[in-house]
Amino acid sequence: MLTACNGSAANGAAPAAATPATDQAPLAAAADDVIAGVPFASTAVATFNEPWALAFLPDGSLLVTEKSGVLKHVTLPAGEAREISGVPAVGYGGQGGLGDVVPHPQFAQNGLVYLSYAEDGDGGRGAAVARGRLDTQSGALQDMEVIWRQVPKVSGNGHYAHRIAFGPDGMLWISSGDRQKFDPAQDMGSNMGKLVRLNDDGSVPADNPFVDQGEVASQVWALGLRNPLGIAFDGNGQLWEIEMGPAGGDEFNLIERGGNYGYPIVSNGDHYDGRPIPDHDTRPEFIKPLITWTPVISPSSLIVYSGTLFPEWTGNAFAGGLSGQTLVRIELDGATAREAERFAMGARIRGVQQGPDGALWVIEDGKEGRLIRLAPREG
Repeated sequence: MLTACNGSAANGAAPAAATPATDQAPLAAAADDVIAGVPFASTAVATFNEPWALAFLPDGSLLVTEKSGVLKHVTLPAGEAREISGVPAVGYGGQGGLGDVVPHPQFAQNGLVYLSYAEDGDGGRGAAVARGRLDTQSGALQDMEVIWRQVPKVSGNGHYAHRIAFGPDGMLWISSGDRQKFDPAQDMGSNMGKLVRLNDDGSVPADNPFVDQGEVASQVWALGLRNPLGIAFDGNGQLWEIEMGPAGGDEFNLIERGGNYGYPIVSNGDHYDGRPIPDHDTRPEFIKPLITWTPVISPSSLIVYSGTLFPEWTGNAFAGGLSGQTLVRIELDGATAREAERFAMGARIRGVQQGPDGALWVIEDGKEGRLIRLAPREG
């Protein structure tokens, strides 16, 4: 069971680095298989209220966001959780709220944590990304500053996307949904429906593909996306993206510099009201997805597995599925991909992450979403 307490004021000190668990020394876990019919041992560790994302810290502990605006620090293997103070005010409702959490690649030295969330403002709501220093001892974020915003703010509570990832070169990547407004995904005056690439302080790299097309366009690396809820780099430094399609046509894409993926002009799905959208094959100037799903899986998250606890899966991608209630394994081979396996999880999977010991960790969606560790069965 979870225990929560309010954090005190931060002292600004970065947490001391600790030795994480390794593939050779997996975390202890009770063999209580909470998911039937899957080829791995599944152990429920904790329960959260509408969890959205999880991220491991260098000491092997875990950060978990709850959509209502709560960030929790979780110690393992016990699963004891402490609420972190200093989280920005979030616009909570629909798909909006506190979203992703990602530590800086040099977190052990600088203590920086990045949060995405829905933010209220003139015109409605939009996604934002802020960063600040986390002191795990006092349980507080300090010096929070917004370093990126969706523009413009609009009405509605859907398709923020706002997944965060760091590339191998330390660049900050943000997926920005189309906010269910369609046309902004092709409009370079908006950063909605785009994949954004920034320096770690939110400034724009000089080598972005559209730096000569204005302030907003300068952030953009790729466009024509709908609701990109997963981004992850493979061991070769390639960036993969997974997104929700409309009525049909969920997509898995290999991201290219300056690439246009076609939405809403093309999609392998159709509008919810039944109006057709031309398929990708009709417009070869747009980049086609490598995988599409109809019926949809409603992808929520994405990782590329680099551990050795599951050696047969090293280099594979894993995507959480919401409506599909699945964990989907995707085999990557250079610039190609195929769905290899689908595990029935019995619940909507909101997030997936690799632990420092090589185990897979998932969080379920909803008001009593469980944090579950997946590991090889013994014997």
